Amino acid sequence: MALHPQSILETLKSIRYPGTKEDIVARGMIDDIQIDGNKVHLSLLSGKANDPFIKSIVKAAEQLLARTFGDGIDIRGNITVKTRQAAPVETAPPLPQVKNILAVASGKGGVGKSTVSANLAVALARLGYRVGLLDADIHGPSIPKMFGEEDARPFLETIAGREWMMPVEKHGVKLMSIGFFVDKNEALVWRGTLAGNALKQLITEVYWGELDYLLLDLPPGTSDIHLTLVQTLAITGAVVVTTPQAVALADAAKAISMFTGEKVNVPVLGLVENMAWFTPAELPENKYYLFGKDGGKRLAAERNIALLGEIPLVAAICEGGDAGMPIAAADGVTGLAFSNLAQQVVAAVRYRNTHLEATARVKVAHR
Repeated sequence: MALHPQSILETLKSIRYPGTKEDIVARGMIDDIQIDGNKVHLSLLSGKANDPFIKSIVKAAEQLLARTFGDGIDIRGNITVKTRQAAPVETAPPLPQVKNILAVASGKGGVGKSTVSANLAVALARLGYRVGLLDADIHGPSIPKMFGEEDARPFLETIAGREWMMPVEKHGVKLMSIGFFVDKNEALVWRGTLAGNALKQLITEVYWGELDYLLLDLPPGTSDIHLTLVQTLAITGAVVVTTPQAVALADAAKAISMFTGEKVNVPVLGLVENMAWFTPAELPENKYYLFGKDGGKRLAAERNIALLGEIPLVAAICEGGDAGMPIAAADGVTGLAFSNLAQQVVAAVRYRNTHLEATARVKVAHR
């Protein structure tokens, strides 16, 4: 294929902007093409500063052009990116149609926070509430797998003159995750700023519509992602997930302190003790406390917060998550545990909204 601007444009038409049906040429992202012998300088135009997808687009363009033109093109390292204009400063809180925003957090990984998030969302939907679930774990998204939607790709729709990403819907829950836009087999190695910008896009550029509850499945621990969320959203309250183990309880206490600290000031609705006991399928009435007993109850009492629920360690819960079928979507004893948790969360939110002032977004002073 001859090397000239038109052939390059035709080649680049096969690269789509993530989350849209438009290719980067139709989207107006090709700003300039300069050809000097076999050396090509390509300038891309990004619509927003710190676009989290622009690096993957540059990489895709380099690989595609090199594959198409072979030794006849020198393109690697010759693609630059310009920004049309700085994004406007957000003045009003986003998501005005969402009544309650709940952060589901944990002090450490491995306690089943995402499992609790997924099943709590489904259980709330089964109670008749309008529910959304945002996978805020940018570096380790798991919600697509837990809902059996790893191959789903959200599409764009124009509503009221603006383009919106439309969430994936499953089991009555609206879902959004960075996992819908990246290769499920590749690790996301992003700096904090890039991850934060990606998360902001998933919040402000998704058409969530009217929701009673938007659940945020946070990454474990405390990080830049947590700060981004409390700066972007007025979070109604936090649900902290732990296991009965002492190390998990110590980290859960840190998570509680983070939310209730003076700078963040997000009410903690309560604690969920996951893997509270083991119950064999053949002995459903038996309880074996493999990781200790009543640790969550003691921590809740120490911090003067509610113990919202105790979730048993049952193989069906893990199997349901691996198979893309949250256990709360089915009737049964285990699903009932999440239904009871959902009812406790609803009551805790109602009490919080009745007795406390609305949460304010965290403001950061720039020096």
